[in-house]
Amino acid sequence: MLKHILAAAMAALYMLTLTGLAELPLIVVPTAAPEAEAPEAEAIEAMPTPEPAQTVEPDAQDTEPDAQAAKPETEPGRLAGIVIGIDPGHQAHGNSQKEAVAPGSREKKAKVSSGTDGVVTDIPEYVTVLEISFQLRDALLAEGAEVYMTREEHDVDISNQERAKMMNELGCDLVLRIHCDGADSSRANGIGLYVNESFPISEASYAAAEAILPRMCEATGAKERGIFESDSYTGLNWSEVPCILVECGFMSNPREDELLNTPEYQRLLARGMVEGICDYFGRGE
Repeated sequence: MLKHILAAAMAALYMLTLTGLAELPLIVVPTAAPEAEAPEAEAIEAMPTPEPAQTVEPDAQDTEPDAQAAKPETEPGRLAGIVIGIDPGHQAHGNSQKEAVAPGSREKKAKVSSGTDGVVTDIPEYVTVLEISFQLRDALLAEGAEVYMTREEHDVDISNQERAKMMNELGCDLVLRIHCDGADSSRANGIGLYVNESFPISEASYAAAEAILPRMCEATGAKERGIFESDSYTGLNWSEVPCILVECGFMSNPREDELLNTPEYQRLLARGMVEGICDYFGRGE
């Protein structure tokens, strides 16, 4: 009997316990969240691992403490050691004062004139010849020559005698006096070179002209007028070094006037002169 009473009491207590638990509020205990991953973790893992850069083993001689990088050797120009004088003829304003044509001569001429003008372009000769002279200067420098010019602008006052003396003092090996020609006939054309006839430099000047003239005509296709000897040019007569007056073409000829004032033709003239100069000094290709 007692056993049955105890069993009934235990059952009632168990039911009471279940009823109390059901009325209690439900408390949810959060589980620990997994650690956050870096935003780009997947992208980083997906990227391929870069290959290591290939290294080049140095040569044994490069590991020496005094080893230096090799430097390319620069070949000297064909005219290295040669001094060339360039006299761009004329100037913006002529000087009609007189000076002796040659040392010890009683004959006198105007110190310098402004030259002729282009029949088509109307460009003054002193402008054209300076442009040609700049082209010649640059071409000579490219071949390693030492170059001097009597003028690099138009507004100067330098007589022909002074120009020659300037080049003498500089010790030039050769002087080119750059000019353009003019004639009454518009048909006159071509390149002509002038040297003096009876001075100590005459023979050497002629030899230089013989080397230069054919090269100029070959480069430009211009007519070869020849080499002329005359003692009437002050700039030639006062020169103590080989000196040539170069008439690059006729500004009185419509076609040549236009050609003489184009950079392309000016470069051809310069190239021809440079090749002739190299030939004269035995340094041609």
